[in-house]
Amino acid sequence: MTYRPVRLGVLGLGRAFMLMLPTFRNDERVRLVAAAAPRAESRDAFVAEFGGRAYGTVEELAADPEIDAVYIATPHQMHADHVEAVAAGGKHILVDKPLAVTLDDADRMVAAADAAGVRLIVGPSHSFDPPVGLARQIIAAGDYGKVRMVQAFNYTDFLYRPRRPEELRTEEGGGVLFSQGVHQIDIVRLLCGGRARSVYAMTGAWDPERPTEGAYTAILDFEGGSFANLTYSGYAHFDSDIWMDDVSELGGCKDPASYGVARRALCDLDPEAEAQLKQTRTYGTGAEPPRPEANEHFGPIIISCDRADLRLMPGGVEVFGDETRSFIKSPLDPAPRKPVIDALVDAVHRDRAPVQTARWGRASLEVCHAILSSAARRKPVTLTRQTGIETEETQL
Repeated sequence: MTYRPVRLGVLGLGRAFMLMLPTFRNDERVRLVAAAAPRAESRDAFVAEFGGRAYGTVEELAADPEIDAVYIATPHQMHADHVEAVAAGGKHILVDKPLAVTLDDADRMVAAADAAGVRLIVGPSHSFDPPVGLARQIIAAGDYGKVRMVQAFNYTDFLYRPRRPEELRTEEGGGVLFSQGVHQIDIVRLLCGGRARSVYAMTGAWDPERPTEGAYTAILDFEGGSFANLTYSGYAHFDSDIWMDDVSELGGCKDPASYGVARRALCDLDPEAEAQLKQTRTYGTGAEPPRPEANEHFGPIIISCDRADLRLMPGGVEVFGDETRSFIKSPLDPAPRKPVIDALVDAVHRDRAPVQTARWGRASLEVCHAILSSAARRKPVTLTRQTGIETEETQL
């Protein structure tokens, strides 16, 4: 069945919106009709490219009768208030990861979506990446048995990309866990069935000039017996993209000559100058990320099943079976984040939820907090708010 395009409003025209632009521009199933942002330059640029309307407040956007859904791409700590406002306006919601910073805010967001009878999708996260979806299909087919173990690791320059001051404060959602770890957690939960039981973890905060978590290692065990190891470092030394065919996280080709550029760019910058540098990466400034040449990814991921290991790559999934080795391709779509739009169309036109609902996002957020708690206490933490794939695909 062919549906009319989803009429989408956008709240926030910063870096997150910039990363969705190639998809919005190349997927005819969505039409940008309105936006709200504090910077007049960004609002003017939006109207110049997409037409429609530009507002200064979330309340005005939520009241727009022509909008079907709103993409919330504002800073983490604002998500709860913005979701409540948009849900009260009767709009379906795509909210950028993480769902929230605190679990109390996550509870508010679940309740707001339920009370309004709207769908809330948490994304884009790398759990929507096409190779992840392909791996899920391979696992579901059952040819290689059950998932037994997952190894996920990623080494990046995340902590040394331009940051606003609050992005270096853990209590405000700063550090690698809420912005980066939630990707890894989402992927691993998706591959292992969703319901993690406990977490044992250590974290690292090794740079006093950037006093938040820059690294972690965590072990998760799941209902059904599978377990996973998750490791992340954002300290801008080793770059695990060299194990991903020199493809960057966003699907671009990695230039070896760019090594060290993140740290060099911050030399001699005070916090105000660094925040201004980050602003040059927002919509309306002319600084857009390069168009992807491969699927996005979140570092090396290996899934061990009974009869094969599956290796996720930007181009697809490599299968190491008992006696043969093969590669199943996952081509790049002109709309790089097409699975996110698939979920949005299903929510608006078919009243169907993807796995990544508000409850799913809250469960991944619980793991983030459990990693921090386990590292502080040096003890395992039992999880109590997890949700499985089988219930998320059918619930309101």
